[in-house]
Amino acid sequence: MNESTVEKMRQLKFFGMLRAFKTNMEEHQKTMTGDELVSFLIESEWDDRNNRRIQRNVQNARFRYKSEMESISYDIERNLDKNYFLRLAECTFIKKNENILITGSTGIGKSYIATALGNQACVMGYKVIYASTSKLFAKLKMAKADGSYLKEISKLERQDLLILDDFGIQPFDNQSRASLMEIIEDRHGKHSTIVTSQIPIKAWHETIGEKTIADAILDRIVHDAYRIELRGESLRKKNTNNDILEE
Repeated sequence: MNESTVEKMRQLKFFGMLRAFKTNMEEHQKTMTGDELVSFLIESEWDDRNNRRIQRNVQNARFRYKSEMESISYDIERNLDKNYFLRLAECTFIKKNENILITGSTGIGKSYIATALGNQACVMGYKVIYASTSKLFAKLKMAKADGSYLKEISKLERQDLLILDDFGIQPFDNQSRASLMEIIEDRHGKHSTIVTSQIPIKAWHETIGEKTIADAILDRIVHDAYRIELRGESLRKKNTNNDILEE
């Protein structure tokens, strides 16, 4: 009877329940009441599916760094308020379709912090995509050429959280500007975006170029956005000989 039950669980893809059932049988645990056994199996299946969902979300996000909240440095010279950041990590900004802008000099930890927030969003069940801004627009140019542009834009629009890393590191040409406008317009009031940049926000208008388009883009992403302005020494330089991973 147990072999038949195990096979049915396998066919139904109840892998968490299957492992829990086999473990319970192998370890000869104390006999459970009917409701205790059902609760034990259901909890095991739920945990397994939840863990697989998180792994799938993280894999689909394609983060550049492996970043976790616990490894964030809150040294006073960084200008990163711990309580403020932990409130952002609750991800209510995603529920409210709000944006986060992270600025600071190169190597200060902008990408790492954005990834930590993105990873936290994955754990909480949100769909996330991380993208280097310059690489994203290069990819979209290729998509224009091969006819997959609308598919790529639609994929970005569906994400609960889009992380645009290293924004403005390369100047925007007409096509990249138009694509940025389309992405921001599609997401405005519907989903959240995190933007990291070593360029101060006050200089983004000039970076984007084309006054009318720049005005429209910045009005949608900067207005009422949460801001993190990192300061201090480059962590890459500071930790050259250390094992600290934050960059």
